[in-house]
Amino acid sequence: MNCLLCHSPYNPINSWRQLLFLEDLDVLCPRCRGSFAVIRGRLCEMCGRPLEEAKPSLCADCLRWQEDEQWGRVLVKNRSVYLYNDWMKDVVALWKFRGDYVIVEAFRRPFSQAFRRHFGRDWHVVPIPLSRERLDERGFNQAEALARLLPSPYFPWLARRHSEKQSKKSRRERLKTDNPFFLSGHPPINGKRIVLIDDIYTTGITIRHAARVLLEAGAAEVWALTLVRA
Repeated sequence: MNCLLCHSPYNPINSWRQLLFLEDLDVLCPRCRGSFAVIRGRLCEMCGRPLEEAKPSLCADCLRWQEDEQWGRVLVKNRSVYLYNDWMKDVVALWKFRGDYVIVEAFRRPFSQAFRRHFGRDWHVVPIPLSRERLDERGFNQAEALARLLPSPYFPWLARRHSEKQSKKSRRERLKTDNPFFLSGHPPINGKRIVLIDDIYTTGITIRHAARVLLEAGAAEVWALTLVRA
């Protein structure tokens, strides 16, 4: 096989079971797979950022969220799979901004494993939507692509108005932004436990905007699963 990222030939079979059943074959060579920084160790209880042993249970950002009456309890927790190192930045640029959709297959196993570890069958998966303009620009929704990897169905219960890219705004500017999300139709949200899916958790405002709409529609609680913690 050729690696999905570097295109170098490699042998994906590491055991007799893989050889016999052709299961769990990695689409990445060991070098590319090993370049991702998996999140491990002690984490912020709310956003999933790695913490030093001497630090409190919440990171500085989440302490600020907790002190905000408007936003403090909108999101229960976020959990992410990888850190946003230089390698991940390059992969995200290739996947998200240059339209190489198939790269999402590199995340199938670790993202599904993270979902099974933190969630279960009683959760309703809702991907963060793109605006129609942004979807036409990119060709696909990266959050929906991640949701398709999971062993549970996903529900397009949210829609999004077009606005300036969040990556171009400061944290203060993001906080002042009007909520771009709204319900798509009249979904049966009341009492549901929801896990939002997105590619990157940065400040957390995007996830919280989406969570607020769902909570106001009657959701019991909202968590998030993201591929990357920036």
